[in-house]
Parts: sequence; structure tokens; C-alpha cells
Amino acid sequence: MNYRHAFHAGNFADVFKHAVLTLALERLAAKSAPFFYLDTHAGAARYDLGEGAALRTGEAQDGVVRLAAEPSPLPSLRGYLKLVRALNERDGPVLRYPGSPWLARKLLRPQDRLLLCELRSDDARELRRATAGDRRVEVREADGWQALKSDLPPRERRGLILIDPPFEASDEYERLVRGLRHVQRRFATGVVLGWYPIKNRAPVDAMLAGVTSLGFRRAIVAELQARAPADEHEPSPRLTGCGMIIVNPPWTLSETLAGLLPWLARVLAQGPGAGSHINVIAEDGAV
Repeated sequence: MNYRHAFHAGNFADVFKHAVLTLALERLAAKSAPFFYLDTHAGAARYDLGEGAALRTGEAQDGVVRLAAEPSPLPSLRGYLKLVRALNERDGPVLRYPGSPWLARKLLRPQDRLLLCELRSDDARELRRATAGDRRVEVREADGWQALKSDLPPRERRGLILIDPPFEASDEYERLVRGLRHVQRRFATGVVLGWYPIKNRAPVDAMLAGVTSLGFRRAIVAELQARAPADEHEPSPRLTGCGMIIVNPPWTLSETLAGLLPWLARVLAQGPGAGSHINVIAEDGAV
């Protein structure tokens, strides 16, 4: 399984992931106290959809390009779409797409802090160029899984952690569970967004069972399907959907997603079986 960011920039899974990230960051920024943002697998700051890996796959056409053409997007998408359009000509085609580091940097305030971990040297260099001179930002060419041990809890005592691995390793689902366990032990009050791909259900359901056993006080799972998952016996299934484990969902985020995800599923559908759902893993109020 390979989900390197550049090949899939702006696709339906990016729209889902980045819309949720934007909403979560907006809610954290509504309070004046500073907070920490950790991106464990940051990728590049931005992507050119008209060249290289993104052009070869063309997946953005069924993702952000289709969304940007919608005449009446939901109000909950305004912040995300505003940031996407800021990288492009006003009212023109979407030719450039922001990665999660770019979105986070635009949404955080002067008192907040960003740690962007990226193991690939080329993407780390691009991140350093894009954030040069911004003292809020540290770009670390390192394994982001280790930052869940070395950099938590943050001194700010508030924070959001985006765990968005490329799913190149066969045990990445299990590593996500282990990563969430580290966060639970070190920073139980932090907001965590753990993204994962869906090709077929068996590995996803096993992972979610592991997450449920961690004993979080507040956690939900949100999923978006562009089409039905593949049969369990299909030898090389393609990406059909994606999901996000949201620990300590910020105030009203669950309610907002309940209205947003069915709409996104309709707009971004690629075949039979498109849809969305939200499951509560643990419920004890909201932060």
C-alpha cells in the first residue's frame, strides 16, 4: 500500500482530511491560549496539480476541483475553501493545492507553535523553504512516530496532533494504534486526528477494535466512502474511502461533521456505495 502525498494531492481523501483539520484548528484557535500543532508525516507545503505526480494520477479532478465547482458549498467548508483559493487565481481553476503544513501555518496565531516532521529529504527541504523565517515553525527531518514519544506533552498544554502516515508499511494500521497509545499515555487531553485509507474493511475494522480498547474518554470515528470497499479477496484493491479517528473532538465538531460528511459523499461520489458515517468510540462531553 502506498499513499505518498504527492500522488494523491487534492483527491477526495485530501478534501475530507483537510476539511476536518481546518475545522478542528479553527475551533482550537477560538480560545486565546496558545496551542501546539504536531504533523507527524507532513509531506510538502503545497502541490502543483498540473505537473509531476499529481498530474500523472489526476485524482484532484474528482476531489478539490469538483468541490471548487460546486455553486453552493456548505458554510462549514468556507475556511477550507478560502485557504485553497488563496493559492490560486481568484475564480480561476484550482492548479495548486495546500498540504496540511500550509493549512496549519495559515490558521495558527502568533502565540502558537508548529512541529512538522517529514522523513523524505526532498519534502523536508521544500517545507523549510516554504516556512523560512517563521519562528513558530520547526521542520524536523525525522520519523514522526518518534515525536509522539519525544515531544509530548507540549509546554503549551493544549494541542492538536495530525497523524497521517503514507501507509507504505504493511503494519501501518497497527502502528497507528500504537501511536495513539503513546498519545493517550503522554497527552491524554490533546486533540488527535488519525487518518487512514480504506480499500477493504478487514484491516480497518481490526484497527478500530484496537483503538476502542485504548480507553479514550472522548473519541469518534468519521469515514467517507467515494464508492463501495473492495472485496476482501481482491488482490490489489484501490482506495475507495478514508477515515479519521478523532480523539477529544473540539466543541461542536462532531455535530458539524454529521451535517458535512453526507453532503461531501454526494458531491464526491465515484460509484455505487458512496456514503459516510460517524461512530462514537467513547463519549464523556467535549473539549
